[in-house]
Amino acid sequence: MGISPFITVAVDGGAASGKSSTSRALSARFNLMHVDTGSHYRTVTLALMQAGVSPEDSAAVETRLQAVPLGTVLEGRTARLAINSDVPADAKLRTPEINALVSPFAALPAVRRFLFDYQRSLAALARAHGFDGLIMEGRDIGSVIMPDADLRLFLEADPAARAARRVAEGGVDSIARRDQIDASRATAPLVCPPGAVRIDSTHLSLDEVVEKVAVLLEQLRAAKPTVTNS
Repeated sequence: MGISPFITVAVDGGAASGKSSTSRALSARFNLMHVDTGSHYRTVTLALMQAGVSPEDSAAVETRLQAVPLGTVLEGRTARLAINSDVPADAKLRTPEINALVSPFAALPAVRRFLFDYQRSLAALARAHGFDGLIMEGRDIGSVIMPDADLRLFLEADPAARAARRVAEGGVDSIARRDQIDASRATAPLVCPPGAVRIDSTHLSLDEVVEKVAVLLEQLRAAKPTVTNS
């Protein structure tokens, strides 16, 4: 009996570029485990804030991270990062305070090293739970975490469109400031990886973006050899 080939998809882009909505839609359509690495950095930011650690004190950040145990909780098709077996509510991760600090914390090499192996291990978790693949979104997925992904995407839109989307979601976020920090950090900056498929969603609906990517995934799946059970 044939089994669908395991597909890995890396989705990168700036804040409010449509990564999460696109990734969740494709996760449901193609039975892919969904991972939002932005929420990983927000979860770590929350833990460091609660410990009273500032992103300006890199030594204190590194020391504190040594005592932070990581785990994973599956919520439907989404793999959520747990710290001390706790998955923070999304509302706690989207406050103005977290929005202001997540990029400064994420720019620290110690924080990125802390999450690197964990994020890379999630493909094996997706396989173990019977998913047909993994779709991971963030800012360094196609360039650092999954440079060998079967499909690498870079979503973009003009700043005004992204700011409007964030407001429509009920959020408050400094899009331009976060872009500048994420793109200029020394470790794993936000870039469009060479060879990635670039999609400008400024004038596209979510459904139109999803359909563009779905065509690519169908082609990829058809080209990949099917695994056969013996």
